[in-house]
Amino acid sequence: MMISTDLATLAPPLAALATGVVSAALYGRKKQWTNVALAGVAGVALATALADIRLPAAAASAAPLAVSTEAGRIADADRLAIPAAAAIALAGDGVREAEWRDLPARPLQWKPAAADLLWLDFPRSLSLGRIFTLSVRRSAAQAGWRLQLLAENKQVLADSGPSSAAQLSVQWLPPVAETMVLQARLLDAGGKTIAQGPIPLQVKEPVPLQILGRFDAPSFDARTLNQLLSDGSAILDWNVALGKAITRNETPRAPLAAPNAMFVDAAYVEHLSPSARAALLAQTGQGVPLVILGANAADTGVWQRDFGLALHQQSPTTEKEDVRQFGASLSMPPANLNPSDNAAEPWSVLARDAKKQPWMWQRSVGQGRVVWIGVADWHKHAISEPQLLTLWWQSAMDRIALDSAQKTVWQMNDPMPVPGLRSEVCAQGAKAGTVLAADGYAPMALAARADKADGVCAAFWPQKAGWLKLSAEGMAEQGVAYIYAANDWPAWQRALRSDATAQYAARSAAARVAGAEAERPLPVAPFAGLFALCMLGLWYREQRYLAAQSST
Repeated sequence: MMISTDLATLAPPLAALATGVVSAALYGRKKQWTNVALAGVAGVALATALADIRLPAAAASAAPLAVSTEAGRIADADRLAIPAAAAIALAGDGVREAEWRDLPARPLQWKPAAADLLWLDFPRSLSLGRIFTLSVRRSAAQAGWRLQLLAENKQVLADSGPSSAAQLSVQWLPPVAETMVLQARLLDAGGKTIAQGPIPLQVKEPVPLQILGRFDAPSFDARTLNQLLSDGSAILDWNVALGKAITRNETPRAPLAAPNAMFVDAAYVEHLSPSARAALLAQTGQGVPLVILGANAADTGVWQRDFGLALHQQSPTTEKEDVRQFGASLSMPPANLNPSDNAAEPWSVLARDAKKQPWMWQRSVGQGRVVWIGVADWHKHAISEPQLLTLWWQSAMDRIALDSAQKTVWQMNDPMPVPGLRSEVCAQGAKAGTVLAADGYAPMALAARADKADGVCAAFWPQKAGWLKLSAEGMAEQGVAYIYAANDWPAWQRALRSDATAQYAARSAAARVAGAEAERPLPVAPFAGLFALCMLGLWYREQRYLAAQSST
């Protein structure tokens, strides 16, 4: 039982109780013991009715419901009994988030099993030219284990090599655009297979980036960047000044209707007139990011005056210490002029290297932003480390957040759909109410969701393993979702169930803290009725006493 301790809430019941005590004392002086009892009971009853008294729910004292999930599912009988249960005593790894979502929050008695669990992380789709990365994490590290990525014909595409780390990763560059099911294999130190399962991947033709390039000082860096963008099928409008009256122009193969970014070197900006620089910033404010290669910056006054960017000269004595390190074999010197490590507003650090040193800065301008890249000589890695350089530039592009021309995107949020368990598909760019069509399924309506402000979703129950094709009006391309077999990646399935069960336990704990369903208010009506009866009794006895007094 709980009673509110708020003074404003306690004042009325305390006043009622005090009135009852004083009344009982006055009747006691006259030795009217029946009236003493009635006055005392009336005061206590009124105080109890006015007090904010709450009792534990009736079910709170009941024994917890024993639920077994050894089979990876909650039995139908247990699912029906959980809403009326006071608590759940759970055995096993629990169930997936889709099943917990349909159940009310109940206190959970559960201890995760000490098993070897796996967590897999990889993109389900990517554009051709992007590097595919698969990461596998284990609950307990093992000496000498390794991760391999296998093609559909079992050929080894990538091998992590033996390691004792808890997480391993492999990378692979898909050669063609197609939908495929790769395999991942985990081996122990002796070469024995620990686990193996499918890795679905859809490699799509890339949506060409539309890039403007303006450079006033020819460099190998700009040339290498041009080659990397060309290899990625970008549409380029490129202009490089080779001398006072000589320029090299690269005409775009298609009109640049919506440029994703404009790349310039610092010399180009410094050589513009003040009005031209103002026009450049106005263009950036319309939403086209301005990316500045800062290696050849020379005029600090221009940057401070027109961009609010304070540049500092690199000290020759710290040249080696200032080298920016990206992985084990990718290093680049900083630009001679760079912003400080803690750039003042409106500028801020956008990216840091492996040693936590900044190499990219940004500031917002209207709907766009200006990005300063403060490293140089990346062209030196174009021959020695071409794949690492490509990956580094992809990472830079992702941080710059170039907008894609593709406005409709399929989103598969379920990490591992399996037959018989509810899954979900979302479409960004489609309208609520649009019919979702899937092979072998009844038409489904895409509905808005509170937690999906930029998309509409539909729930479905997969029927069989394999690729599932999806389509909806307004979506630019067909979507695909891979349904895993029930026996695929058992250790990963256990890990997903364990994570979902831990989230349910946290939700139940939050519900208990809120206290809404763990308490019920003390009924007021019985105490109000008792108070009324006592007052009627006192009134009746007072009337009899007055009548007796008048007759004498």
